[in-house]
This record gives sequence, C-alpha cells and structure tokens, in this order.
Amino acid sequence: MKKTIITLIFTLIALLAFAQTSSTHKQQTTTEPITVTGTALKLTTKEGAATSYQPVKTLIVREDGSNNPSSYALNGPGHVLNKAGEVVQTAIKPGTRMRVYYVNTGDLRMVDHVVVLD
Repeated sequence: MKKTIITLIFTLIALLAFAQTSSTHKQQTTTEPITVTGTALKLTTKEGAATSYQPVKTLIVREDGSNNPSSYALNGPGHVLNKAGEVVQTAIKPGTRMRVYYVNTGDLRMVDHVVVLD
C-alpha cells in the first residue's frame, strides 16, 4: 500500500512538471507590404586634428594630407567618443587627433559621430 501511494505521488508530480500551459492571448500579425522611400546617405570618414578656432556648433578639422581645414556642422548634442566608445564631455583642444564620421547634405557636412584618437 505504501509503495502504491508513493508511486501515485511521483506520477502526479511528473505529470505536473511536464504539463504544458496554454495561452489564451493570441498575437495578431499582418503580412501587408510596406514601402519605405527616402534618400540613401553615405557615411564618410576623415582623419585629422582640431584647429585652434572652433565657432559654436561647428567642428573645424585640418584633415591629414590637406592644407585646407574642413568644417562640420554640429546640430544638437554631438556624439564625441573616445577610442573605448565612451562619451567625451570635455571640449576638444586644438591639435587633438580625431576621426570624423559624417554625411554630406547639400553644402553641409553633418557629423554622425567623432572619435577622439589621442
């Protein structure tokens, strides 16, 4: 009798352990096609050093191999990162080596992010 009760208890535990729960919440999906239109933007990089004059919301970099500095618009909070990918909160000092990732939009170069190399 004792053996039968123990067997029944273990059988009940096994049934509860392997029972599947069913969900009454059904997810509804649609398969309607979506058309996305827009202009493809090409991300470009340049390396160089910051110049001594930095107007507000503008980054001026003397690119490697060029005598003419390039100007980049910084609209909104810029994404200036160090080599480890951490946000840099301090100002960029003249001569600081950097890599600028940008997109050309008309006559402006809009900065995606800047990586400080020093």
